[in-house]
Amino acid sequence: MQHYSKKQLKEGLLISIFLNRSFLIMAVLVMVGLLLVSQWGWLQAAESSKGPVYKIGVVPQFGQRKLFRIWVPIIKRLKKDTGLNFELVGSHQIPDFEDKFMAGNFDFAYMNPYHAVNANRTQGYIPLVRDGSRVLQGIIVVRKDNPIHSVKELNSQSVAYPSAKALGASLLPRSELVKKFNVTTTPVYAKTHTSVYLHVVQNLVVAGGGIKSTLEKQKPQIKNLLRVLYYTQTHKSHPIVAHPRVPIGDMLKVQYAFLKMSKTLSGAALLKKIPMNKAIIATMPDYDSVKNLNFKRLRTK
Repeated sequence: MQHYSKKQLKEGLLISIFLNRSFLIMAVLVMVGLLLVSQWGWLQAAESSKGPVYKIGVVPQFGQRKLFRIWVPIIKRLKKDTGLNFELVGSHQIPDFEDKFMAGNFDFAYMNPYHAVNANRTQGYIPLVRDGSRVLQGIIVVRKDNPIHSVKELNSQSVAYPSAKALGASLLPRSELVKKFNVTTTPVYAKTHTSVYLHVVQNLVVAGGGIKSTLEKQKPQIKNLLRVLYYTQTHKSHPIVAHPRVPIGDMLKVQYAFLKMSKTLSGAALLKKIPMNKAIIATMPDYDSVKNLNFKRLRTK
């Protein structure tokens, strides 16, 4: 993994904040605050003190039980490495998660790039880290025994998607089907990626939208019954973002903790389950390609 100096961490986060037009004033205050920070001892593991309990949200790509199995150990590690207190806030369905971050309910959150763009626009959420080893790529899957071999055969068919605004699993495949193939599907919103794959396996729909990483995480009895019919264009991976109300020092603690965690065997094993194989600094310009996408022809509600 690339090594980041303390100066680079500060500058990377400042870039994100400066590019957030709604928070230019905060950026000035941040610079003043950083001038007062001469020691970085707080970046090391510290005992948890009586401070705010930060709420962490996670886009529910999987069922709640699996998400909590993945994230509870990560949050425990974050608490140990930062000295901060965290609470994992569950969202049973992706629309529920979207409502929460649009209302600013999360202090930190893991979300898809389209969510990140909207969260930045409405609440000023700032990207901290993302996976530098992977890209986000949407897929359309069908059962292996399904004779369909072209996405053109999906026209007017019922196709499952996690939600209307899931970038890789819904917006990208639906948009590309329309623009490239003039194919319009009838969406069936299954709420989670796992549920989409189950819909396809159980023949409730002809096909389903997902992303490569969530398909790879499915149980063999599900994954082995599916094949990928179509791959979408790629974009930068899901970021972990922070709400601008979080003090700059605490943002940096969390950012540094993820970068540091990625460099250790035990930490890397935890992050791989997200999946995040190589944590690197994330900034809003990473997601300019998403800002330029046009989904006006699609229903996003």
